[in-house]
Amino acid sequence: MTGGHPDEGHGPRRSVLGRLQRGLETLYRIDTQLSVEHFLIGEGERAEARPGRAPREQVLVRQDGDDELGLGLFVDEGALSNLERHDPGQRLDERNFADFCVAVEGVSHFVYLARCAAEDRRVSALELELQAEVDKFACCTLLAAESVAPANDVAGWRRRLYDDVTFAKDLDVDEHARYRVANSEASRYARTLDARYLTSGRVPEMLPELRRFYRLDLDGKLGHIARLAA
Repeated sequence: MTGGHPDEGHGPRRSVLGRLQRGLETLYRIDTQLSVEHFLIGEGERAEARPGRAPREQVLVRQDGDDELGLGLFVDEGALSNLERHDPGQRLDERNFADFCVAVEGVSHFVYLARCAAEDRRVSALELELQAEVDKFACCTLLAAESVAPANDVAGWRRRLYDDVTFAKDLDVDEHARYRVANSEASRYARTLDARYLTSGRVPEMLPELRRFYRLDLDGKLGHIARLAA
């Protein structure tokens, strides 16, 4: 697997994403043996690839021959700078919540694609987006539980992630439908996690559930959510 060429001068900013990668891989008990910092690309490299859209977070994939997968991750520099100033590891709040979600989404995509590539498994865009939406909820709730902030408002995280959301105006019809379904299904799953584990303080028991969900394919994830939410 090949990647981008990060600017060495931006090392401290990259460490925010590296910490997120370590956190996700620890949570899901996987080891991609890759470093997200080595796959980061900047505005110029992204522009050269001529993507159809230019959101604040974006994964670019290309096939290099039969065996090589080219992967590049773009994350808005402003988001990374803000996460440096307002470390979510200390407190997740209004100052850093949106940028934290941008970073989590990018790293989630990277880790999931790397794992699927290592297993030679195809993955759909919807599966990728659904897992990222679940990862945002998992990261927010677990991080808030461990931070110096006294409260972990799970209902608040759910509302901000899934209810108080707007979709980019430049999405085409298929993209809008994909993001809407990923948001809706992740919201249903998050509600079941809250009801089954979080409201009763059983966070450690939630972790095996998240790991099982992570290893399901798209049909498995959607079916699992439907059964739990029934």
